[in-house]
Amino acid sequence: MADDRELITPAMPLLKEQVNGHSDVTTKRAEPDAGGDHVDEPQTKRVKLDSESTSKADGTQPRTDRQKGIAPIKPEYLVDINALDPSAQQADDDAAEASGRAHEKKNVAGRGGKKTKGGQNTARQYGQSRDAIQLCKSRSLADEFAESTCQFGSNCKWEHNIRKYLKEGKREDLATFDGACPIWEVKGKCVAGWRCRFAGSHSKEVEREDGRKELVQVEKESTQGSGGAEDPEEDEGVGVANVVSVGDKINLRKRKVPLPKSDKYLEYLNSKWENNKENTKARSDKIKDESSDRIKDEPTNEIKDEPIDKIKDEAIENPTNGIHDARASYVESPFKPSEKRRIYYGAETPVLAPLTTQGNMPFRRLCVSLGAQITWSEMAMGFPLIQGEKQEWALMKCHESELTPPKYTPKAIVQNYDNSKDLKFGAQIAANKPYLALKTTEVLATLCPNLRAVDLNCGCPIDLVFKQGSGSALLDGTSKLEKMLRGMNIVSGEIPITVKIRTGTQDKKPTAEKLCKRLILGGEEALDAGDGPSGVAAITLHGRSRQQRYTRSADWEYIAECATLVQNLRADRADVTDTVREPDARDLSSSTKSDGLPYFIGNGDILSHVDYNLHMEQGKVDSCMIARGALIKPWIFEEIETNQYLDKSATERLGYIEKFVRNGLEYWGSDEIGVGTTRKFLLEWLSFTSRYVPLGILEHLPPKLGDRPPAFKGRSDLETLLSSANYKDWIKISEMFLGPAHKDFQFQPKHKSNSYEIEAEG
Repeated sequence: MADDRELITPAMPLLKEQVNGHSDVTTKRAEPDAGGDHVDEPQTKRVKLDSESTSKADGTQPRTDRQKGIAPIKPEYLVDINALDPSAQQADDDAAEASGRAHEKKNVAGRGGKKTKGGQNTARQYGQSRDAIQLCKSRSLADEFAESTCQFGSNCKWEHNIRKYLKEGKREDLATFDGACPIWEVKGKCVAGWRCRFAGSHSKEVEREDGRKELVQVEKESTQGSGGAEDPEEDEGVGVANVVSVGDKINLRKRKVPLPKSDKYLEYLNSKWENNKENTKARSDKIKDESSDRIKDEPTNEIKDEPIDKIKDEAIENPTNGIHDARASYVESPFKPSEKRRIYYGAETPVLAPLTTQGNMPFRRLCVSLGAQITWSEMAMGFPLIQGEKQEWALMKCHESELTPPKYTPKAIVQNYDNSKDLKFGAQIAANKPYLALKTTEVLATLCPNLRAVDLNCGCPIDLVFKQGSGSALLDGTSKLEKMLRGMNIVSGEIPITVKIRTGTQDKKPTAEKLCKRLILGGEEALDAGDGPSGVAAITLHGRSRQQRYTRSADWEYIAECATLVQNLRADRADVTDTVREPDARDLSSSTKSDGLPYFIGNGDILSHVDYNLHMEQGKVDSCMIARGALIKPWIFEEIETNQYLDKSATERLGYIEKFVRNGLEYWGSDEIGVGTTRKFLLEWLSFTSRYVPLGILEHLPPKLGDRPPAFKGRSDLETLLSSANYKDWIKISEMFLGPAHKDFQFQPKHKSNSYEIEAEG
C-alpha cells in the first residue's frame, strides 16, 4: 500500500465555533444522581480543553491521573483548538452531502468541539446513485452485435446502444483496485456486465472479419460455459449462503408455504385456553351455587360476600371441586421439542452482537476474518418475513465463512456436542405475538436451515418496536414470552432457540433474575398445566435497562448476579420433589450445556481483551457479546485471541476499510447502485471507527468505551484523518476506494451531534 502521506489531502477542522472572539470547547461533568452517587458521563458530552491542557500557568506538568469520561491522550498529541484558524466555522452535519468543501484547513482528530444540537436525523436522505442513461438489462451481459432479447422490443424505455451508454450514460470506470473488478477477479465473470464501474477490466474491442469493431465481454477461461445467473437481480454475490428463492418469497406472499407445526400447535393452545376458560367458569359457578345455598340457610344479618379472588384461588387449588376431574379434559401438546443440534459457548467464542444497519454481511465477514466466532443477523421483523418481503429476507443471508464451525477448545469435553455440525451464524427476530413468533421460526427452519440458532429479541429499546409490543416490551409480559419461546422451540426442528434480554424496562428496577429463573425452570402456571420450561439453549443479558437505552455503563455486577443464579438453578431443579410438577425430560432442550442449563452470555461496554477477560472471570458468564467495541475496532476479536493489545497502524486500519469495500462490492454489486450502497454503509461504519483512539497516544490503558477524546493529532496524517469526526473526511476516505461520489449522493450522520449513542442492538 502507498505511503500514508500519499493517501490523504488536507481536511476541514473539526467542530469549532466562535465564542466571544475565540474558540471554546465545552462539556458537562458527571453530576450526582438523586442518591448522591456519580453516574457515568453521557457519551454525547464534549471534553473541556483550554490552555491548561498542555501546561499550567506556573510551568508545572499537567496532572496525569486518569479523569473519568476523558480519554487520556498524551500531551504531545493534544491540539489546542484556539491555535487553529478562527475563521473556520463549525461543520453543519444537517447539511451533509457528498460535495461542496468550502474550506480546506488543517485536519484534527477527536471530538474536540462545542456540543451541537443532539438527537437523531430520523429523516435522513442518501440521494441516489444511478446512471444518467440506464442500460436495458437484456444488454448488460450481451456483446455489442448480439441480437437483442428484450421482451419489450422497440417499446423499451431503456438504452440498447452499448457504445452510447458507455459514452453518455455511465460515469468513467474506477481506477481503484488497479482498475480490476473485485467480482470478476473472484468469480471470473461480472454479473453487472457493461454497468460495472470496472467494466474495462472484463471487456475488450475486437475486429471482425468484415472490419467492424465490436465490444465484447470477457470471462476467465476457468468460468467460460459455466452458466450461472444471467439476471443481475438473481445473482446473490460472492460466497453468499442462506439464499431464499424468489419463488419461495412469492409463495409466502400468497400464503402457499405450509406451516403445519405452527398451525397445529396454535390450535392446541387455543383449545387449551378454551378448556381452561370452561373449567374456570364451571368451578366459579359451582362455588357461587354453594354460596347461594349457604346464604339461604343463614340469617340475613350474617351474609358475607366472598371476594372474587377467593373464588378464583379455590378454583385453582381444588380443580375437581365436585364438578369433574379436570384431567379428563387435558389436551396434550401435539409436539415435544425435538432433538436439537447442541451448540457451544466458551471463552474462546467471542460473539458479535446483532447490529441494526452496521451488522451487514460485509462487516460480519470482516469480523469473522479477524476472529469473531459467533455472528448474528440484523434484527428481522417477523411479519415482513412471513409476508416474503425481499428486504427482510436479505437480512438472513450470510457469507460462507459464517457457516464454518466456531473454535472449540473447552476445559472439559461437552457431551454430545459435534463441533463439525455447529455454525457461526444465527438469525435474530422480533415478534409481539405467539403466533407470529411460531410462524416466523417455522418459516426460517423450512426455508433457511443453515442457522446456528434463532434468537428472540427482547431487548430492543427503540420506541417504534417497544410500542408494538416487541423487543424490550416482552420483558413485562413474562407469561407471553415464555409461551412464545416454548412454541418456537417446538416448531424449530433441530435449530436451537435462544433469547436476548435486558436488565428490565425501568432503571433501578431489574427483573432479569426472575425472568431467567422462569425461563429455565418454567413459570408456576406452566408447571401446573404440565407445559414444562421454555427450553432455551442460551440467554444473553445486556447490562442496561430499556429506559437506560445505551447511556451510562453496563451493569456487570448485576450480570454476574444473574450468571450465578443460573449456575445455582441446578440445585433448585434437584430440589423439586413433586413428581407431578417435575419437568418432562422431553420438554428440556438438548441444545443446552451438559448439565441441562442454558448458556449465559453477558453484553455491554467491551473495548479490549482486558474487558473481555475481566468479565469472563468476574462475571462468571460462558461468553461475552461485543457490539460497539467491534464497530470501533473490529480487530478486538484478534486481541481476544492473542490476549494482547494490538496497536494497529493507520495503514493497517486503512487495509480493513479496503477489505470492507471489497466485501461490499462483492455483495451489493460493482455497478453505480452497488458502489453507492457500499459507500453508504461504509460511511455508517466510519462514524464508529473514527472514535478509535490509537493505543500509542494514550497515557493509560485499558481504553474505555465511554471516554471522550479531546482534539488530537495522530502519529501520521493518515491516522489523524481516520480519527476525524468530520463526515466530510469520511467521504474523503470512501473516495480512496470508490472514487468521487455521485453528484446526487448525500450523506447525513445518524446523529446530529455525531454522538456516541447507538440504537444498533438490543
